[in-house]
Amino acid sequence: MSLFKVFDVSGSGMNAQQTRLNTVASNLANAETVAGSPEAAYRSRQPVFASVLQAAQQGQGSGSVMGNPGQPDGTNVGVQVDEIVESDAPVQPMYMPNHPEADDEGYVYRSNVNSVEEMTNMISASRSYQNNVEVMNTSKELLLQTLRLGQQ
Repeated sequence: MSLFKVFDVSGSGMNAQQTRLNTVASNLANAETVAGSPEAAYRSRQPVFASVLQAAQQGQGSGSVMGNPGQPDGTNVGVQVDEIVESDAPVQPMYMPNHPEADDEGYVYRSNVNSVEEMTNMISASRSYQNNVEVMNTSKELLLQTLRLGQQ
């Protein structure tokens, strides 16, 4: 594996956390919305991540982690967003007979977004993003230090 793969891994982690932050923002924006039926109510969405490790078995036959010498390393590593799933938590009925979207019984249905959980997800995603930035900066500095060693 190349020394520069660390940038691919951190970059994919940053992209995944950006998707997570966007999903949280969408959930928070729709936290107080109401609908006329439980089926039409907004449901909280969460990204599902999957690790990516493709073509890593190229080097297993030679006993080398880096793959066969002289051949390009086709290993893709990191994380990707596999899908975005909707929560199956029940929506909250609210009795509001004067609301324009109220059903025949006078109920509107509030989204199932939990603002406290979403704020926790936002803080976690933000810190994970920052950690990936730190990994990239540290790796860059280490590679620059290695190049400086060759100049002396």
